[in-house]
Amino acid sequence: MTLGAGAGAAVADMEAGSSGGSSSDERRGRRVTEDWCCACAEGLFLGPPNPMVARYLYALIFLVTNLLAWTLRDYGSSAIAGLQRLKVCQGARRHCLGAEGVLRVSLGCFVFFVVMFLSTVHTRKLHDCRNSWHSDWWPAKIVLWLALTAVAFLAPSPLVQLYGKVAHFGAGAFLVIQLISVTRFIMWLNDWCRSETTQKRCHLLIQAVSIATYVGSLLGVVLMYVWYAPSPACRLNILFITVTLVLVQLMTFVSTRSKVKAGYLAPGLMGIYVVFLCWSAIRSEPHTEVCNRKAEVATSADWVNIASFVIAVVVIVAATFSTGIDSKCLQFKQAEGESEEDDIPYGLGFFHLVFAMGAMYFAMIFVGWNASHTMERWTIDVGWASTWVRVGNEWLAAVVYSE
Repeated sequence: MTLGAGAGAAVADMEAGSSGGSSSDERRGRRVTEDWCCACAEGLFLGPPNPMVARYLYALIFLVTNLLAWTLRDYGSSAIAGLQRLKVCQGARRHCLGAEGVLRVSLGCFVFFVVMFLSTVHTRKLHDCRNSWHSDWWPAKIVLWLALTAVAFLAPSPLVQLYGKVAHFGAGAFLVIQLISVTRFIMWLNDWCRSETTQKRCHLLIQAVSIATYVGSLLGVVLMYVWYAPSPACRLNILFITVTLVLVQLMTFVSTRSKVKAGYLAPGLMGIYVVFLCWSAIRSEPHTEVCNRKAEVATSADWVNIASFVIAVVVIVAATFSTGIDSKCLQFKQAEGESEEDDIPYGLGFFHLVFAMGAMYFAMIFVGWNASHTMERWTIDVGWASTWVRVGNEWLAAVVYSE
């Protein structure tokens, strides 16, 4: 009885639904098609556009590009046989490996981020289709990045050399923007620490950090005198270190004078920063210099040199990333009104522009700011050009802070 009743009911349901079955199937098919199209529009099934997650993936692409350039520079000899098949790689060691190999990889990365800049500039809202392009569609963008990198190895050598000359200016602009961003962060941190609420909770901690940073910058100057100026003959190093000491004292004086009263935290942090820049500049001197004793260990691929190289590459990527998301560092006029919920938290165009200049920057430090300069394995940013670039960056940092 029960089985028969169930079968009868099923037959009745089938008969009742036969008239509307075709229309239901059509609606279901349209719904599936619409869902599939929406999934494609949201980035090949990777979910809704999320620019906060996308920035880490761009940083990963930038890191892989750095590693590729380093591999071609230091360990590209095994690729000579394959590269000689390309017409532009006649004498592959010269045109597609070494310094020019780094420039070609940098060129491909630069063009990729320029394309991303042109396609996302002035994007402000999350629902903008250009935000979907920025935040998703990763298979397509990875193919584009690989294709542009491959095309860079088909470019004629004179064009690559021209790019190497232009990269000096792009890398310099990157350093200036990075410097402004760092200075802006230090000033923001100083203002936050000097606010009433923070002073009440962390007064002693702020004072301790202020004293520690100021004393640390002075201690760094003393150590540089000991390590890099062992004799009066090291006149250039003595000049660099003495100017750094003067800048630290000048920034402290400017910060504590009656009209400013910014305390000791900001000059202490800036002092640490300029001492680091001075140390980097001296470390960039050629390893044959008798006054650069601490660089003698960097002549071979020992663990210290390898660790320094890895840290330097990570710092390059981190600096590019942090500068790229700080699009307000170049806003000379405050934006009116409060931000809305659907606003993108950082400027997409500025983000990609910084990464494009960062591609030029890593090319310069990998070749020592000189495309004809031969770099040893596991070394980075070594040469007199690198030294003077960092010294200029240090002095500019003091000027920007004093303003």
